[in-house]
Amino acid sequence: MLLPRLAEATLDISVSVGPVSIPAAVDRPQIVVATAANQLRLDDFNRWASPLQENLSSVIADNLRRSAGQLARDAFPEDLERGCDFRVAIEVTRFESIPGQWATLEAAWTVRRMADASCRRNRTSVREPVSDNSFEALAAAHSRVAARLSQDIAEAVRAL
Repeated sequence: MLLPRLAEATLDISVSVGPVSIPAAVDRPQIVVATAANQLRLDDFNRWASPLQENLSSVIADNLRRSAGQLARDAFPEDLERGCDFRVAIEVTRFESIPGQWATLEAAWTVRRMADASCRRNRTSVREPVSDNSFEALAAAHSRVAARLSQDIAEAVRAL
């Protein structure tokens, strides 16, 4: 996924992103699209570049690096052994793809400062329009929803 660059003040911190959980119905190599209310279709010809759970974790870590100059890391739990300043856990509760309409992401997440275990919990719910019926447009919309989730997380890191 290609993501917009988010410019912010530089922070000299490290952030571990993970675990990230994804609903089992969409955590597949194939792109899963909603075709009607309560109906999903696996598209065998259009697949994610990597496992969705790993991809989302990596994209969020990359966005955090860009947004705040943070030394964000996307591996988990190895980073905890190396030490990090913050840990982000994300539970995606809705990851919906409707070609030609929208991409939706709803997630509950926690940012924990490891030094004193203080934390912020929040939810992000975002829907982005999909410009056409192509899977490229759908992936671009998912990139925008991931960028919004990343912005919300970056704000919580800065607030802690």
